[in-house]
Amino acid sequence: MKKIVLIGYGAMAQELIARLPEGVCVGWIVAREHHHAAIRLRFGGEVTPLLSPLACPGRPDLVLECASQQAVADFGQGVLQRGWGLAVISTGALADDALYRRLRQAASAGGGRLTLLSGAVAGLDGLTSAREGGLDSVLYQSCKNPLSWRGSLAETLIDLDAVRHREVFFRGSAREAALRFPANANVAATIALAGIGLDRTRVELIVDPDTQCNCHRIHAGGGFGELYLEIHAHPLPSNPKTSMLAALSAVQACRQLLDL
Repeated sequence: MKKIVLIGYGAMAQELIARLPEGVCVGWIVAREHHHAAIRLRFGGEVTPLLSPLACPGRPDLVLECASQQAVADFGQGVLQRGWGLAVISTGALADDALYRRLRQAASAGGGRLTLLSGAVAGLDGLTSAREGGLDSVLYQSCKNPLSWRGSLAETLIDLDAVRHREVFFRGSAREAALRFPANANVAATIALAGIGLDRTRVELIVDPDTQCNCHRIHAGGGFGELYLEIHAHPLPSNPKTSMLAALSAVQACRQLLDL
C-alpha cells in the first residue's frame, strides 16, 4: 500500500480522496487546526491530521500539495530537503524566482523530486517538444463564468455583475497572471514553465457569462510549426474556480505511484 501526505483539505483534496486509486491511501493530512477534529472523526485512526508535512513521523511515498501557492512556499523546501517526492498543483508559486531556486536547490541537496502536475491543461509534452525546435510565441487564454472569478482580483478590474458578453479583463505575462490571480491562474505558470518561460508567455483572462465550463486555449508558434489546443473542462461543483481536470491530475499522480 502506497501512503501519501496530502496538503490541503478543500474542494480539490476532497475530490482526490473520493477518487483515490486502489493501492494508495492517505496517511496524513496537513490542514488548519480547526479541521483536525473533523478529520479524526471521518477517518478514525487511519489518517493523522498535521499542521506541517515535516511533522510526519514516517516516510511517505509522496507529498501531494492540493492547497495553495502559500503552502508550496511554506513547506516545499523542507519536504524536498528530506528526500521526499513533492507533487505540486499550485504551480503559480514558482512565479517567485527565489522560491523556485530554493526548491531546486533543496531537491538537489536532499534527493527529493519536485513534480509539477499538469493541472487543468493538456498537451504539455507537445509544448516542451516544440521548444526543442524553436518556440517563438505562446498565448494562453483562460475563459470562465463570472462565478469562477469571484473573490479574485477580477472583481476590481471588471464589474462581474454587469458583464453581458465575453470580455478580456486582463492581458499580461504568465508571471503577472500567476502572482495576481493565485487561485485562478496556476495553468498559466504550468504552460510557461513547459514552454518559453514566465515572462515571454502571454496571458489573456476572460469572463463569459454564457459559458458553464472553464475554457483553456493555447496557441504556440515557432520553427516547429503551430500548435492549437482547446479544453472545455467542467469546474468542481464545490469550487468553480478549479477545473475537474486539475483534481484528476492529482489522482493520476497517485496512480503513478503504483508503477514504481
